[in-house]
Amino acid sequence: MQVTSSTTTSSGSSNAASGIAALQNQLRDLTQQLKQITTDTSMDAKTKQQETQLLQVEIAAVQAQIEALQNVQRQAQLNKANQSANNVPKTQNSTKAKSVGTASLVNVFV
Repeated sequence: MQVTSSTTTSSGSSNAASGIAALQNQLRDLTQQLKQITTDTSMDAKTKQQETQLLQVEIAAVQAQIEALQNVQRQAQLNKANQSANNVPKTQNSTKAKSVGTASLVNVFV
C-alpha cells in the first residue's frame, strides 16, 4: 500500500485523521490474524512461519503509514500556526520606528 501526500490545510489534517483511523482498524485486523495463526493447529510449522512473517511485514508497513500521516497532521498544524502568526498586524512596530526617526530629527535641529 502506498501513502500519498495530502495538502497541509485543515482539510488535509482531517483527511489524515480519517486515514489514520482506517489504518488503525487495519492494524487491529492484522494483529488479530497474527494471533489466530499462532494458535492455529491445522498449519504445519513452515506455513505458520511464512504466514507470521508476511503479517509482520504488513503490520510494519501499516505502522509506517500511520506515522507518515501523523507527520502530515503535525505539518498541517505547524503551517496553520505559522500562517496565523504571519497574519498578526505589525502596526505597533512601524509606529515606533517612525516616532524614533522624528525624535532624532527634532534633536538634530534643536
